[in-house]
Amino acid sequence: MTVRNPIEWGADQIRFAAHAVEDASHAVYHRDENVDALRPAIHKITAADLRDAMVKGFADFGAYRSDVFFLCVLYPIIGVILERLAFGYEMVPLLFPIASGFALIGPFAATGLYEMSRRHERGDAVRWSDAFGVFSSKSFGAITVLGVMMVGLYVAWLFAAEAIYSITLGPKPPVSIQAFTQEVFTTSAGWVMIIVGMGVGFLFAVMAMAMSVVAFPLLLDREVGVDTAIWTSIWAVVANPVPMALWGVMVTVALLLGALPFFAGLIVVLPVLGHATWHLYRHLVPR
Repeated sequence: MTVRNPIEWGADQIRFAAHAVEDASHAVYHRDENVDALRPAIHKITAADLRDAMVKGFADFGAYRSDVFFLCVLYPIIGVILERLAFGYEMVPLLFPIASGFALIGPFAATGLYEMSRRHERGDAVRWSDAFGVFSSKSFGAITVLGVMMVGLYVAWLFAAEAIYSITLGPKPPVSIQAFTQEVFTTSAGWVMIIVGMGVGFLFAVMAMAMSVVAFPLLLDREVGVDTAIWTSIWAVVANPVPMALWGVMVTVALLLGALPFFAGLIVVLPVLGHATWHLYRHLVPR
């Protein structure tokens, strides 16, 4: 046994990723795959299961220091946003859409956390660096394909949010944060923006949750195609409408609280939600 240097370790991760991307074209649909046959049975869950998933998510977060993993992911994003704010207020109308939109790409960004929780469930010793073990997964190609779909959904939401702002309060950027806040909450155009924005955002959020809440963990847990993973996820939401709606509310509130101040709270919120989502998946799809 030898200790590999970071360059060798990084080269291995790149090699694993290259093989996965090469197989990505075969990840969406398997010719010999029957979606109905491979789709696992979905269990009914209750609010108690949501609470248990969240408690276990906090426990995993405290044990594995997965905040370190998200420091690497979030700090560049936060830095770009703060830099743009320093040179003007063009980003101000998009701050809420950016924060709430993490619900769309969060399941993809949290895939490494699912891997950590999966290894712990298996009885392995877990460190935060094990989050990168997802690169060596046989399903990494499928995970990448689904991740690109979720990123596309996130970009579409930002374009929609910008269009709503332009139609109601825009198209010019606000002169200050205070002026923008006052205009949003004290004018009829501001209230229209809030109502329309929340309605459109809700549709995006429902679509994203239905497609991904079970799909990403399932791809790590079993060797299935993206089509099977998505349909299983949608079926899990349809079979548990009330608990999954409550889960969506919990995730949204946590993300909004985590976005204050300047998205710093997401360094804690996203890892907790990521680990909790794996445990929610295990309640929905037992071993």
